[in-house]
Amino acid sequence: MVNKRAPYTPGAAHFGTAAASTLSSNGFDVVRLGVLYQGVEPRQGVIDHRYLTSIATTVAQLADRGVYTLLDFHQDELNQEFGGEGFPTWSVQTNGLPVKKYVFPAAYLQSRALNRAFDNFWSNKASQHVGLEQWYVTALDAVARQFRSDPWVLGYDLFNEPWPANASTAQLASFYAKAIAGIRSVDTRHLIWYEPWVTFNFGIKTQLASFPDIQLGMSFHDYCLNAAQPSCATSEQSTVANALAHSTATGVGLLLTEFGASDNYADVGRVVGIADDSQLSWIEWSYCGCNDPTGTIPPRIEALVYRPSSPGTGNNVNRVKLKVLAEPYPRMVSGTPVSYTFDVATETFHLTYSTVAPDGHHFSTGACSAIEIPSVQYPTGYQVTVNGGKVLSKPGAGVLEVGSTSGSAAVAVTITPSASGHTAPAGPIPASCAT
Repeated sequence: MVNKRAPYTPGAAHFGTAAASTLSSNGFDVVRLGVLYQGVEPRQGVIDHRYLTSIATTVAQLADRGVYTLLDFHQDELNQEFGGEGFPTWSVQTNGLPVKKYVFPAAYLQSRALNRAFDNFWSNKASQHVGLEQWYVTALDAVARQFRSDPWVLGYDLFNEPWPANASTAQLASFYAKAIAGIRSVDTRHLIWYEPWVTFNFGIKTQLASFPDIQLGMSFHDYCLNAAQPSCATSEQSTVANALAHSTATGVGLLLTEFGASDNYADVGRVVGIADDSQLSWIEWSYCGCNDPTGTIPPRIEALVYRPSSPGTGNNVNRVKLKVLAEPYPRMVSGTPVSYTFDVATETFHLTYSTVAPDGHHFSTGACSAIEIPSVQYPTGYQVTVNGGKVLSKPGAGVLEVGSTSGSAAVAVTITPSASGHTAPAGPIPASCAT
């Protein structure tokens, strides 16, 4: 959820309690929330604390329904003068080249001024005797100060879809090193997520190496230029494979933070399946169209919910897209997940997990695992079969609780539709299971 129009706060786009309730009741547990540099520091050297307070209000509204927030320093084509958003005008240096608006994303390839502005940023050109990157890091630091104690913040996404222009990977890495150090100077708790060059979205490998911080992850996106093309399946699979290879080489976590932005439901579902096969958490674009200037045309196409001020029910939700996205999944596992799958055709969910944690710790008998069960998949209820464990929750619970039985080395759970009954709204993990 990114409000790309002034004043750039989600609250101004009416994203709040109704959205939090809609997300939680359908089993979603995280929002990638746009924090725009031009909102944080609209005037050079002046942090807008009212903007940060508004973001904090949205984070609290989501937390109240058990939904985490990934704070996303979002930009597309830097600034509205190019047809995008993100950076305050004072921070954009074009060396006097003529500036013109383009329909997104044409400016990346056609605007010399935009590419010069990116080059100047990656080269850390000075503004008022301070490098452009350092000004950006100062804004990041202000956000980190605001949220350093918030347990419902998943972390900081440092820069949305960085465009290389003429820069090298070494320059991108240098910027990230500054950004990581800046955040760590005020917040040692939260995860930090960096993104590869935007070309990674389309199957191009990243050359970024590891950074000296153990609480890092790579946030990446998975798009195809024409989702209807048969080759997209290969491209989308390659992007995930490249991400997994990067994680293996560097030890960082992974989070697929963007895909979709489309009404091609087959393609959206395909990316969901690719991520599930590799047990990757994912975030789809987008909750609402919200007059998006740098998204799908018209913006309504990319929306899950059309009016964020109202609950996502009836004609206010794209129910076809909801059913593609709101699938059952393990939210908490007392052990190590081995695999999980959801067969869309039969609406059958399988989860298998070991009762031994990745660090070798053996969970005690009855240790609880929680599975989100969206009612959109099982409107008339569901049936559960468990091997090596037993159901702990009530019939039709929106969060299925399963506990291991004595001597079980593994637990296998199968969920199928029921012909009669109902499924309660999904939501946070019940306290009895979380403890």
